[in-house]
Amino acid sequence: MNKPELLMPAGNIEKLKYAIKYGADAVYLGVVDFSLRAMRKGELITLDNLKSAIDTACSMGAKSYLTLNIFAFNNDIKALEACMDRIVDSNPDALIISDVGIMRLAQKYMPKTDIHVSTQANILNYEAVRFWQDMGATRTILARELPIKDVAEIKQKVPDMELECFIHGAQCVSFSGRCLLSDYMTNGERKANSGNCSQPCRWSYKLLEETRPGQYQEIIQDDKGTHILSTKDLCLVKHLKEMIEAGIDSFKVEGRTKSLYYVSATAKAYREAIDEILKKPDADMTPYFNELLKVGNRGYTTGFYLGEGYPKDGYSYDISKGLAGADFLCEFWDFDGEYYKIKTKNKFNKNEDIEIISPSEKFITQVTEIKNMKGEELELANTNDELLVKLTNSPKEYRYALARTVGIKGGVNEAQKCSCGD
Repeated sequence: MNKPELLMPAGNIEKLKYAIKYGADAVYLGVVDFSLRAMRKGELITLDNLKSAIDTACSMGAKSYLTLNIFAFNNDIKALEACMDRIVDSNPDALIISDVGIMRLAQKYMPKTDIHVSTQANILNYEAVRFWQDMGATRTILARELPIKDVAEIKQKVPDMELECFIHGAQCVSFSGRCLLSDYMTNGERKANSGNCSQPCRWSYKLLEETRPGQYQEIIQDDKGTHILSTKDLCLVKHLKEMIEAGIDSFKVEGRTKSLYYVSATAKAYREAIDEILKKPDADMTPYFNELLKVGNRGYTTGFYLGEGYPKDGYSYDISKGLAGADFLCEFWDFDGEYYKIKTKNKFNKNEDIEIISPSEKFITQVTEIKNMKGEELELANTNDELLVKLTNSPKEYRYALARTVGIKGGVNEAQKCSCGD
């Protein structure tokens, strides 16, 4: 079997570095105004540091794909053309594009740069793939509505075209992500296809009959209403063998707005799962699925990939925000030979068992001491504190190590049950 690329999101500079350290072969990143995700946290990737971000990825041995995948109006084209010199200078390995006008600009200013056609181009068949190949694209990112068997047929019909598919992450309720709900619900202030979706598909809804104003009816009998548009998250870790055999060149994980922990833990799980499948095709993927339960999710589904239509239980009626099976406790910042300097994300106690993950490790250790930066001993590490801790067992790669709670909280609740076809 051919080894597929693991493509991870890089929502900011820090996430870019962690994604690569935890196993990504390539990252995709965007800048404000021309990308379908508007970032708000961390060291954001802008036109000013885009070249530095891409150079960083290159120095770490990974490729960088720049997303220019908005649906562009005239003003967008003018704005993009005005800054193309800086994009050219940043020298990404490829551009991810959905708009043919932006594609024309890319081919004018960057004729030697690979073009990857976005999933929003709604590519469902081999003739569409041939069309984009004739237009000069080197890769197509297939629609999430395709079953694996159709992907395999496309690869057979167009073997010299790279194919990329999503394997994990949040899904949009609309076909190929072409959604206007956010535009409508926010009076045009947050446009989904301009990078600022307010995610109304995750909101809770009730039914109102127009002749009975104020009398709201439950769509499903639930005192919280129901999230009738909120799909479960995609998870295909149990079907990697079939996807590799279908000839997919790149496995893509959604999540540029997700946390540093999400990016790291998801990259680690898929990196190790892919490597094991390549060595042992019949390997049990359940341990990796259990690892993915520890990151934020709305429950998991295989979506359309098994060829049976979208599963009836593929919607997350109970929750809108992803719930993680393990709490992200802290990042490690420094080590003086005895104490680790950490930044806490959630509370934990002295003498508590915690789980450490790093690019090369995963183990359980105990917190034996907690101190504040003044050296005062504490019994509790509070959220968002900078502290010093001592552990019974220490991570070797502490600069990229993360800590989380042990096990999966509460098992798998109703919202997290998987419609994964097995």
